[in-house]
Amino acid sequence: MTIDIFLLSFIPLFVAIDIIGTIPIFIGYTHDISNYQRKKLILEALLTAFFVANLFLLSGKIILDFLGITIDDFRIAGGIILLILSINDILVSSESRRKPSTDIGVVPLGIPLIMGPAALTTIIILVHNFGYIPTIVSMIINFLIVWFVLANSRWLLKLIGDGGSKAFAKISSLFLAAIAVMMIRVGVQHLLMHPK
Repeated sequence: MTIDIFLLSFIPLFVAIDIIGTIPIFIGYTHDISNYQRKKLILEALLTAFFVANLFLLSGKIILDFLGITIDDFRIAGGIILLILSINDILVSSESRRKPSTDIGVVPLGIPLIMGPAALTTIIILVHNFGYIPTIVSMIINFLIVWFVLANSRWLLKLIGDGGSKAFAKISSLFLAAIAVMMIRVGVQHLLMHPK
């Protein structure tokens, strides 16, 4: 595997995962939990995302074709789930928010924020264009970057303080809602432009 092939497979996946854009949402969800819970949450999210990524790596196109599901269907469904979660977080008080340590590792952090429709589509395309080895190497390095960024995001919490983190939680939920609307909008646009 040459450097060119590695970069051509690494960069698109890095952009599709967009872990930097996920940091505000992650901080918003984890501002009031312990370091142990945060580490457990990161591990749960990474394992979920890694499992789904490998599932799509090996048989994504086959599964979608068999079920009659397009990537845009997947994108719209993910957007609807994100929208419901974000509206719930905006409307309810911080005391009654769902416990981050127990139920956001899989959705929305693992799926679709770390491994969303864009990343899954990219994996399918990379396998088709470059083969399995460059794609697997790119996946492993990208997941190491995701782990490093999330594991070291706590210094931002110390920087903004408790009050700032609570405000950040509501703002991040608003951004999450905007991301959800964008996913739904792009999915609908693609379906209208390229109907079955």
